[in-house]
Amino acid sequence: MRMLLGRWLRVVLGVVLGSLAAPVELAFVVMGGLWLLATLVQRAGAESPVFRGARWLAEAGRRRAATWYGAELDVPRADRSAFAYLSLRWVLGAFSGAVLLVALVGAGYASFLVWGWFVLSDISHPGDVLLSALGGLFLLFLAVQGVYGIGLLDAQLAKRFLGPSDRELLKVRIGELSASRAGVVEAVHDERRRIERDLHDGVQQRLVALGMLLGRSRRTSDPEKAGKLLIQAHEETQRALTELREVAWRVFPAALDEGGLAEALETVAERAGIPVHLTCELPREPTTVIQTVAYFVVAEAVTNAAKHSGATLVTVRVMRQGSMVVVRIEDNGSGGADPTGGGLLGLARRVAALDGRFTVDSPAAGPTIIIAELPCG
Repeated sequence: MRMLLGRWLRVVLGVVLGSLAAPVELAFVVMGGLWLLATLVQRAGAESPVFRGARWLAEAGRRRAATWYGAELDVPRADRSAFAYLSLRWVLGAFSGAVLLVALVGAGYASFLVWGWFVLSDISHPGDVLLSALGGLFLLFLAVQGVYGIGLLDAQLAKRFLGPSDRELLKVRIGELSASRAGVVEAVHDERRRIERDLHDGVQQRLVALGMLLGRSRRTSDPEKAGKLLIQAHEETQRALTELREVAWRVFPAALDEGGLAEALETVAERAGIPVHLTCELPREPTTVIQTVAYFVVAEAVTNAAKHSGATLVTVRVMRQGSMVVVRIEDNGSGGADPTGGGLLGLARRVAALDGRFTVDSPAAGPTIIIAELPCG
């Protein structure tokens, strides 16, 4: 309720400022139009003082829309677009002033029940006072809705003339998709190299040692020594199987398919080696792709905290916020995590491939906070 009221008050302030700017915009449009007609400098483009003034006023409108309506727009670049924006903006500003005046009248009539009895000494028909107050409340309600609607229309007008064109938005989107695709390909290559390194440095070495133990047991003629070598070979086999399971788990955790995201994250917390406080607040399970990315974000962040930050506690929270699944990991370590490092960069690429957002806040003294926002529809 408080956020809604704050949003409404910001819109009202934006509309009030827009109505105050309307006379200035009208005067500029009239004088600027006459100047252009008289001197025929519309072909001069940026050299015209009219267009320079239009850019300045349009920039003021852009800042007003960004501050009070939350509309993020680029700095006005096209002179004609800025002048066209002002040519329509003053009409909306004048209309908003009329609506605000109606709101004041409605507020006056609605509050008549409070102050009318003290101003008017002789009220012969109290029912008329009550009807006037009810009419004022109705008029105030309509005016309030009109003010909010004008605020939305003002923001849309600014986006239409001052925002990027459809072609520019399409170019940006194509660039983002190309970058995310290249990032995914690179992340896949990094993952393959990591798996190869884990197999080479871990499982392969265990198997080599196992083969040597079995070979020695076959060559020896001492039964007691052969028995000890077989026991060592059996222990090496167990260690090789454990490391192979670790590699398979890092490729894709089976717990995601068997028990869902919450159970898989509980397994990460159990294997972390440091205390992990886990909270998973999802009303329903997201898609498998979202679960997989969320799992790897948590697993990598917890592993980094345990190995590099000296943290004694990691707090993990997974929750739903609107159309996003938000994954937040915080540790009380020394900080200084590098977002461009191999592990975190790979996570950023995974998240970007889903049109998500990935942020790392890790000051030198800590704490480290990693947030991944994943769209889930």
